[in-house]
Amino acid sequence: MIDVTKLLVGDSWGGDVIRYGHAVKDKAGRAPSPTTGRVPKSAAERRPVTVWNVTRRCNLRCVHCYTDSDNKVYRGELTLEEGKKLLDDLAEFEVPAVLFSGGEPLVRKDILQLVDHAVAKGLRPTLSTNGTLIDAEMARLIKDSGFTYVGISLDGIGEVNDRFRGKKGAFKLAMRGFRNLVELGQRVGLRLTLTRHNYQDLERIFDFIEEEKINRACFYHLVYSGRGESISDDDLTHNETREAMEIIIRRTRDFKARGREVNILTVDNHVDGIYILRKLEAEGDPRAGEVRKLLEWNQGGMYSTGVGIGEVDWFGNVHPDQFWMDHTFGNVRERKFGDIWTDTSDPLMAGLKDRSSRIKGRCRVCSYFKLCGGAMRVRSQRVYDDPFGPDPACYLTDEEIGLTGEKKQELEANGEVYPMPERLTR
Repeated sequence: MIDVTKLLVGDSWGGDVIRYGHAVKDKAGRAPSPTTGRVPKSAAERRPVTVWNVTRRCNLRCVHCYTDSDNKVYRGELTLEEGKKLLDDLAEFEVPAVLFSGGEPLVRKDILQLVDHAVAKGLRPTLSTNGTLIDAEMARLIKDSGFTYVGISLDGIGEVNDRFRGKKGAFKLAMRGFRNLVELGQRVGLRLTLTRHNYQDLERIFDFIEEEKINRACFYHLVYSGRGESISDDDLTHNETREAMEIIIRRTRDFKARGREVNILTVDNHVDGIYILRKLEAEGDPRAGEVRKLLEWNQGGMYSTGVGIGEVDWFGNVHPDQFWMDHTFGNVRERKFGDIWTDTSDPLMAGLKDRSSRIKGRCRVCSYFKLCGGAMRVRSQRVYDDPFGPDPACYLTDEEIGLTGEKKQELEANGEVYPMPERLTR
C-alpha cells in the first residue's frame, strides 16, 4: 500500500506504524491502540495485517472477484467458535489489524459477534464490503461494533460500477451504505480497482470523491486471481498506468492546495512509490529526501506478502495473501496461526521471508530494488509460473531503472530474461 498523500505532501492519516515504523496519531487525534502501537524495529519484523475471508458467499458477482464468489452456501466454513479461536490466536500473535472480508462479510449472520470478540481481545478490526447491505440499521450496528474503518468497493460511477458488480442498482445501494455510515461518523473510504474500463473516468471519480466528501480513497492495481484472471486483458497497459498515476498525483496535490483533507492511496503495485520519488526528484522538491528514507524503511514488496500481510480463508486455510489462495501453508483448525506463519519448512514461505536473494530478472538488477522490493510476487507466479521472477506490472522503462546493456547481457547469460506480456506494452 502506497500512501500517496503521505509521500507527496507529508500528511499522516494513520498506518505509519505499519508502513514506516512511526507511531503517530491519525487525523482524528487518535493514538495507536496497544496492538497497533507495536512498532517493529524494521519492516522484516512486521506482524501480518491479516485478511480473514469470513465467508465465500456474496450477494453480487463481480467480474474481477479474486475469490470467485457467488450467492450460494459454501459448506464447511469456520464456525462461530472456530472463528473466535482464530481471533484469539491472532491477538496472541499481535497482528496489527484484522480485515474482515469475503465474499461479502455482511451476509454472515454472526459477523458482529466475531467483531465483538475481536475488539474484546484488543484487535483492530476493519471491514471490506460492497456496501449494498448497509441500510440505516446495519450502519448503526457497524458503528457500534467497533470497526475502526470500513472500505466500500466501487468500480466506477453509476452503470460502469453496476456492470462490474453484476447487479443493476449496485452503485446506488453502495452509496446509500456509504452515506449512512458517514452520517453516523464512522470512518469509511472508497476502494476502486483500476481497469481499462474505468481509468478514463478518473477525473470524474475524483470529482465524485470531493462531492461526496469522501476522505479516503484506495486505488487498487488489478491482480490476476479468481475471476480476475479471466479479465487480465482488461488490465492497464504500462502507459495507461502512468497516465492514471499522473492524474492521481495531480488531484492529490490539488486537494492539499485547497485545504481538502482527503487521504489517497494506491495498492498492489509498489512501483508507485518509486514513480512518486522520481517525480519529486525531477522537480527538485525538498520532500524527495524524506520520501526516499520512508521507502527505504518500508522496502516495498520485500516484506509484504508472507511477512507483513497474510490471509485466512473461510475454511481456515492460511495463504500468502488474499490473491494466492492456490497455495496453503496450513489450517488454523489444526495449528495456531502464529505457528503456521513462522514455519519456514514450506519452500514458498521460506522464500517469501528471504526473497532478496531469490528474485530474478530486471527486478534483481533494478537500481530501486531496495526501495521497491520486487513488488508483487503473485503476479510473477501468475504470468511466469515463477514466484521470484520480475513483476510484469512494473511500468518503469529499462532506462529509468538503470538496466544497462551490460546488465541485460548478465541477465541473458544467467537465463533471467522474462518476456513482458504484449498486452501490457501495447
